[in-house]
Amino acid sequence: MIEEILPPGAAAAERFGNGPVDDKPFPGEEEAIARAVPKRRDEYVAARACARRALAELGIAPVPILSGPKREPLWPPGVVGSITHCDGYRAAAVARDDVLVSVGIDAEPHAPLPDGVYDAIARPEEAARLPALRAADPSICWDRLLFCAKEAIYKAWYPVTGRWLGFEDALVTPAADGTFTVRILVPAPPPLAAPPPGRWLARDGLLLAALSLPAT
Repeated sequence: MIEEILPPGAAAAERFGNGPVDDKPFPGEEEAIARAVPKRRDEYVAARACARRALAELGIAPVPILSGPKREPLWPPGVVGSITHCDGYRAAAVARDDVLVSVGIDAEPHAPLPDGVYDAIARPEEAARLPALRAADPSICWDRLLFCAKEAIYKAWYPVTGRWLGFEDALVTPAADGTFTVRILVPAPPPLAAPPPGRWLARDGLLLAALSLPAT
């Protein structure tokens, strides 16, 4: 599914379901999950396996995918990418850095956010649009979609800037056509000062969002 919301030149791999996986962590990855509970360990290992499958589509041999200071995946030279996992789903998307400057993906269960979360992540402008969105298409959990889009935005933002981006720092306008526009409200480098629309998809109990920044 994730490939449907990524641009040409990006490669992706995904896995559905939960439970133990047969894949093994690569050297160096074990340290990141040494104290993890089994569920977290399985998510981590399966998502890294997806990432290596996606890298193979770019012609890149399997390598360890370690984590940076903010737990961001560290990709081979010349590659940008993003990893996501939620209940029942794991995925990775990658691209050559001469194709995309950055890519951020996120997956969430297609269900309303827990009480109190929307108020913490939505700007007043976004909250004001929620009733109209719900009236136009009540089948979509628009509150969860906003959260999903902002997570994808952060994953595209951080590798470019190395800085934190709060939920309040991005103004997101989702549309029923499967896109969302983004306005960054803090100083941003050119690729993010006016990012292109992101894309979203709701299917099989999941919400997916992606923001891709083209290199040209």
